[in-house]
Amino acid sequence: MLNRGVAMIKKACLYAFILMIMISFPYTIGSSNPKDNQDNEDSIRQKVEALSLDEKIGQMLLVGFEGTQMNSEVKDYITNYRVGGLSLFKENIQNVQQATQLLNQIKSQNKGQIPLFLGVDEEGGKISRVPDEFQALPDAWEIGEVDQPELSFQYGNIIASQIQALGFNMDFAPVLDIHTNSKNPIIGRRAFGSTVKKVKRHGLAVMNGIRASGVISVVKHFPGHGDTSLDSHEELPVVKKSLKKLQKYELKPFKAAIKQNADAIMMAHLSLAKIDPKYPTSLSKVIIQNILRQDLNFDGLVITDDLTMKAITNDYKVSDAAVQSVKAGSDILLIAHEKENVRKTHKKLKQAVLDGEISEKRINESVYRILDKKRQYNIHNDMNSPARVNEINQQIKELLSKINDK
Repeated sequence: MLNRGVAMIKKACLYAFILMIMISFPYTIGSSNPKDNQDNEDSIRQKVEALSLDEKIGQMLLVGFEGTQMNSEVKDYITNYRVGGLSLFKENIQNVQQATQLLNQIKSQNKGQIPLFLGVDEEGGKISRVPDEFQALPDAWEIGEVDQPELSFQYGNIIASQIQALGFNMDFAPVLDIHTNSKNPIIGRRAFGSTVKKVKRHGLAVMNGIRASGVISVVKHFPGHGDTSLDSHEELPVVKKSLKKLQKYELKPFKAAIKQNADAIMMAHLSLAKIDPKYPTSLSKVIIQNILRQDLNFDGLVITDDLTMKAITNDYKVSDAAVQSVKAGSDILLIAHEKENVRKTHKKLKQAVLDGEISEKRINESVYRILDKKRQYNIHNDMNSPARVNEINQQIKELLSKINDK
């Protein structure tokens, strides 16, 4: 009985420690000295002002590419378009050695320029991009079912360790959607549960676990993709909920994440017909500027989901959608496929500024957020050493053992 009591005390202490980290971590990035913060702000503004319009627009583009090695497409994105980041997908990644080498080559090509966001969709479960040398992690639903926030924090920490070991610095995770529609073809077990409480409890723990490793967490898909019956990769889902209903349910996990200083939020491609009947959520000023920025007081990075998804391309050219999304308040435009989409988007955005359709001040606001986030997380062009796969796999085995004991 005594040993059991000691174990319970140790567990309680660990739980309290994890919760303390979860609560305090969002406030620890950067300096708490007002003068240092002012110096940082001045330095970022100077950097923004020193960039050409072409370079500023480039910073707002986060792009995908074809292939598994450095090629002319990637070189062009870095050298000529000065993109702000690259996103890798399963088809870009073969194994640990290849992925590490590729990301190192990208950083080497970018040397001397503003460091790149290097992003990936790594959620655990089926939505996993890491090579097979890493032991598989359970999906979010299973983590929610275990219902132990300290393990959820550890889960997020391990996810970040995996991708960071390869050279990534940004993870498009966790999912903060609440899975409430049994006909939903896209969320399902990617969600931590079907209740606000469960998604908040574990989504935020995973978010903070990712950030504790120094990886930027992009929570998604705002304003909530859980109650849809269509896949936005194929068509635009329509949600006929009022703002009042969203505030009572879908928006709550995002609101909680914002209170913990969420770094970035990914916009879903949805139609909220009762709130903005004209534009999808990722192109909507009502959703991004009025609700996310003003009502929820979010001042982090707003990132679109992939603008080449059919929810957008069925009705818009990618470049037109990008212009509208920037006008609505997005900072980063994710364009996962086809170089021509990137070229046309860069050209269209530049022309929109020159024509006065978008002010350069509006562009500067986004570029400031981008450069400041890169500063906060010390994003750099340094090469990565070979990943310590065995060490990370041991951490995964320990996590799985704890999960199986619950």
